[in-house]
Amino acid sequence: MNPYDVLVAGGGLTGAAMAATLAARNPALRIGVIEARPFDPKAHGEAFDPRVIALTEASRQLLEALGVWDAILARRVCPYGHMVVRDSEGTGMVSFDCTQVRRPDLGHIVENSVLLGALLDSLANTGSVDLLCPATIAHIHTRGSGVEVGLSGGEALVTSLLIAADGARSTVRDRLDLPVRRWDYGHSALVATIHTERSHHYTARQWFMATGPLAFLPLQTADGDCRYTSIVWSQERRRAEQLMALDDSAFCRELTFASEGELGAVLSVSRRYGFPLVQQHALDYVAPGIALIGDAAHSVHPLAGQGANLGFGDVAVLAEEIDRGLSRGLSPGDPSVLRRYQRRRKPENLAMMAAMEGFKRLFEVRSPGLRVLRNAGMSGLEALAPIKRRLVRRAMGF
Repeated sequence: MNPYDVLVAGGGLTGAAMAATLAARNPALRIGVIEARPFDPKAHGEAFDPRVIALTEASRQLLEALGVWDAILARRVCPYGHMVVRDSEGTGMVSFDCTQVRRPDLGHIVENSVLLGALLDSLANTGSVDLLCPATIAHIHTRGSGVEVGLSGGEALVTSLLIAADGARSTVRDRLDLPVRRWDYGHSALVATIHTERSHHYTARQWFMATGPLAFLPLQTADGDCRYTSIVWSQERRRAEQLMALDDSAFCRELTFASEGELGAVLSVSRRYGFPLVQQHALDYVAPGIALIGDAAHSVHPLAGQGANLGFGDVAVLAEEIDRGLSRGLSPGDPSVLRRYQRRRKPENLAMMAAMEGFKRLFEVRSPGLRVLRNAGMSGLEALAPIKRRLVRRAMGF
């Protein structure tokens, strides 16, 4: 059997960041990354990736510590210094600005492919990490001293710790029958890149409607053209299907209306993608020799763009706890290491999930009385600078 100190199932953003973080902190660890798809660090192209991340400052600092942030900047990234949240059913509005917390920006919009490419480049140059791909897991057996993982090609691996970073439909979690609670929102999210009449001026925008939220996340081309925006439009499933069925011209008109013409007319739209929105949370993040991170442990509504950031938070904490354990002579999969990881991350993730659910329900209510109170609350918050500063720091991951 081929021995590893840590195996990471899943070579997406969270899995790649996990492997890179462990390798950077502990070069002596032998790490393997199991991924079904071939690794392609150069997957990003000229066209914008419709999947983007609103990267918090805390997540950016993690990437900077890994030495990949400069590579991301050299590819394509868009900082944003302002954020505006509106209630489309009334006059309520809250704005946030980086100057409120004396920072140069609130965060960065990064395409998934750009970020993943930089992480995979880093892993490819790390001698202590083996990229096992394309490969799938055929079986998992836990035992007293660790975990045995059999690959579909017949290779048998053994490890002290198997980290499941293989997404919301986690093979590791499902093969081990680890229980999960799921909630179907009854909504679907539409994602695409649009070209608008006016510049976004490095501002992230969000509109809350009774049928679901719409987010405009700013992008810029290599030559600084700021008339491109990534959208995440969450709508009731039937309405989402209707929007997906429209031709591009009709869809652009609908989007211009929904965004209140904030950036002028929507001139064009890329290929649109839709996916159902389901929130889920594993009852436990850990089992003997197993740790769940990212979407394998929790998935949230995309209205605040926090999914990947929560995953990066898992990466940082699990790496810290493994470090702590190693300094005490414990293996990465020691039960005390895994318990501390769960104890630190579970409350944080549940709090974010509860907040997202609360926002969703609050803006779905069509009661005129509650709508008045909601708009008054937003207007009141707009005038409370100290509370806004705390919210901004929280949104930045601090």
